[in-house]
Amino acid sequence: MTVVDSRGPDPGQFPNRDGSAVTAEEWAVGQATLVADEPIGATESTMAGMDSDFESSVESVVPDLGAGRGPSWLDAWLSANSHRVIAWRRHLHAHPELSRAEHRTTAFLVDELGRAGLTPRMLPTGTGLTCDIEGTSAGPTIALRADIDALPLTEATGLPYSSTVDGAAHACGHDAHTTVALGAAMALATAPDLPGRVRMIFQPAEEVMPGGALDVLASGALDDVDRIFGLHCDPRLPAGSVGTRVGPITSATDLLELRLTSPGGHTSRPHLTADLVHALGSVITGLPGLLSRRVDPRTGTVLTWGAVHAGEAPNAIPQDGVLTGTLRTADRDTWAKLEPLVHELAGSLLSPLGVGFDLQHRRGVPPVVNERESTELMRTGITAALGERAHADTPQSSGGEDFGWYLEHVPGSFARLGVHSGSGRIKDLHQPTFTLDERALLVGVRTMVHTALLSLRS
Repeated sequence: MTVVDSRGPDPGQFPNRDGSAVTAEEWAVGQATLVADEPIGATESTMAGMDSDFESSVESVVPDLGAGRGPSWLDAWLSANSHRVIAWRRHLHAHPELSRAEHRTTAFLVDELGRAGLTPRMLPTGTGLTCDIEGTSAGPTIALRADIDALPLTEATGLPYSSTVDGAAHACGHDAHTTVALGAAMALATAPDLPGRVRMIFQPAEEVMPGGALDVLASGALDDVDRIFGLHCDPRLPAGSVGTRVGPITSATDLLELRLTSPGGHTSRPHLTADLVHALGSVITGLPGLLSRRVDPRTGTVLTWGAVHAGEAPNAIPQDGVLTGTLRTADRDTWAKLEPLVHELAGSLLSPLGVGFDLQHRRGVPPVVNERESTELMRTGITAALGERAHADTPQSSGGEDFGWYLEHVPGSFARLGVHSGSGRIKDLHQPTFTLDERALLVGVRTMVHTALLSLRS
């Protein structure tokens, strides 16, 4: 996860100054504003031409590991459209977009959902959207969420549909998440009986702190939602399996940036100045150790430094330096207390050394804490979709995920979608070589559809 907040203008300033959401039809009128220096017609042509270009690249339909498990309309939809699901993912994979710049991805989703007779509504921030599948009778509103942004990495997979964008790649599986949600939406739109409403949330900017989930919440998209569910690719689980966990499944993640200042001086006379490099070293080794003695070790609280910069010459004490790192904890209550504690401990380390310091503690995302009933619904949905052997338990990770913001407002659950082919070494998330087994896409569609149906009827 990148740790720069790149949200830019306040929500509502782009593209609509009144902060309102727009329909697909209203959005199309202003599309030239969203895709800089490209006429509307060119963009629409690019999006509309996706199916023929990318469907032809799908040599054969991947096996549907849940085929025949029903319901019949879902089996029929997947049988007729599994090649399109693969094509969607390959299109998205080849055209990644970074956080808060997901304009063509948004356009593609609007186009595909509109073709199915649905009415997507773009978020006020200009990228991302929601789309409701209205039921045949009254009932609860269940949200299914996917993140749509890519990472600032250069892909090194060598796939024929590798990223065509320099410095951007879907190395965290968000192309798969988006595809699964799109497939679930299209399939649910064919359901003959839907007792309630399913709201699809295609969220931008998961890869930046504090996350695009806050934009979704600010838009009111969760105001009438009863439960929310999401999936994330996991290369440590085999394709055909889905991992769940009650309680925390990810960790809170914050960014620390410490800037030190000193008068500087000659390294032969450190006693006549403030030795800034020594101060940096004291914090690098001392702050994690102090935290380990002030925070319960059972909370999984970890401070790890990622970068340090100071000075150029070996015989000159520098005048400034910067130290950055991430602070993670598996416990929600501990997360709330960490900021003042870190400031206190950093001050105690630095005050005897005479350096000036400025500590920026940038709050990131809370841990994702899965609610028990929602997780049981998801487990039942996995079993119904794929059989008992498809469900797996999964441990809590130290990674961050802004889905946690949603679960502070409504109950829900976040699961891990197995994407490993079962052969070869595991290619991990956030690596330029990350790949996935495309059988997992249909597994994801079935899981999300069954979970939504069970939740509507619970």
